[in-house]
Amino acid sequence: MRIAIGGFLHESNTFAPLPAGRARFREGSLTYGPALAGAWGEAHHELGGFIRGATRFGYDIVPTAAAWATPAGPVADDFYEHLTDALVTGCRMAKPDGVLVALHGAMVTPKYPDADAETLRRLRAAVGPGVPIACTLDFHANVSPDMANSADVLVGYQTYPHVDQRECGLKAAELLTRAVKGEVRPVCAVAKPPMLIHLLGQATDREPMKGLMAAARAAERRPGVLSVSVMAGFPYADVPDMGASVIAVTDGDRGQARSVADEIAAMMWDVRDQLNVPCPQPEEAVRRALASARTPVLLIGGSAGDGTVLLAELLRQRATGFVVVLYAPEAVALAQAAGVGGTFEGSVGGAVDRMHGDPVPVRGTVRSLHDGKWVEVEARHGGRRENDQGPTAVIDLGDGNALVLDSLRTPPFSLGQLTSVGIDPAAARVIVVKAAVAYKAAYAPIAGEVIEVDTPGLTAINPARFRYARIRRPMFPLD
Repeated sequence: MRIAIGGFLHESNTFAPLPAGRARFREGSLTYGPALAGAWGEAHHELGGFIRGATRFGYDIVPTAAAWATPAGPVADDFYEHLTDALVTGCRMAKPDGVLVALHGAMVTPKYPDADAETLRRLRAAVGPGVPIACTLDFHANVSPDMANSADVLVGYQTYPHVDQRECGLKAAELLTRAVKGEVRPVCAVAKPPMLIHLLGQATDREPMKGLMAAARAAERRPGVLSVSVMAGFPYADVPDMGASVIAVTDGDRGQARSVADEIAAMMWDVRDQLNVPCPQPEEAVRRALASARTPVLLIGGSAGDGTVLLAELLRQRATGFVVVLYAPEAVALAQAAGVGGTFEGSVGGAVDRMHGDPVPVRGTVRSLHDGKWVEVEARHGGRRENDQGPTAVIDLGDGNALVLDSLRTPPFSLGQLTSVGIDPAAARVIVVKAAVAYKAAYAPIAGEVIEVDTPGLTAINPARFRYARIRRPMFPLD
């Protein structure tokens, strides 16, 4: 069997001011042809699962193209056309027996609010109706029925943090090869209850999401059911298909697929109130952190790379022993000019906008300078193995406080972000972690206490902070 593989993954926040163009994807990962296998073959990622599946299920891979970038604003239309053309042309030239494609499911462009469905539509047109297509999706996908119209198989990650990405790729590969051999005839259905789930409620180790996952796994044991995916959705996209969903894949029985998807979606609707988790404001959260005897305390919130809300509050309350990471390329340049042991004095953060805090003036000593690269060997959210946060400076602010300044926007999915620059996270009193749930695979094992914070900005926990104009209404909990 010849199986074409490729991927185009981006989580697009339509409220964010920075678009994702070619440069953003080059900072992340952008590969074509055989280079795709070299970049992703060993990764804990669905693309790695596609590649591993060649050995397990007996097919030859035909790599097309793969692009991944850190979440930002919508993907630029010109880059979308470029990468989609690479995928489509690669599949058309390969004349494959099947197609495995990794998409996020929440990619938006100015022209296409449901860009992933458009990608699948083009792939279907390229290979024709007789070639099966299996697509993996992120747990945060805003799944649309149009996706199911173009793909034979839709399979989503079922963990958050996402530590099952490679297994998700292998599952898609297994179903695709069985379809190619004629063993099964997969069909999809999507159910979409009128609700959004904020990120804290999406954690799969927390009830009631944990129970919904158990129900999905039980449904998969029924005769004829090939896969069931509970999809939490991405609430930071103002698009018509934003929101939670359930995907069911069955063997030739679309009615059964609809019934199973509707059943799990009804269970999700029944627990909608419990899926929304209240959080303290920054002042209260920092006060609780400083009073805690269980260290390190993780302050969870404020996802913008150069957001300063929690840093400013820690300084205002005269905290000691904290670690904060900031995206601050200009400040890194100042630290490099001062040199190790030199004095650093300047404002950090708040450079992109003021939604996430104002620039904060700091003074300290340049403790160390680094290239910002490290290798993550464990299964972590995002599946990245090779990591690069760009030139990085560690500033000693006194009182045991450390400020890590990096040059590339890098989410806290790996402890290597700190250990690679000489910081022992377990020894800190307080660590600001700019995430909602994705950090857990790395940070939860070392945490003494976790305090989730309702910080303002582009990924605020409270959906009422956002003005939606294009989503379906009514929508819980907005209505």
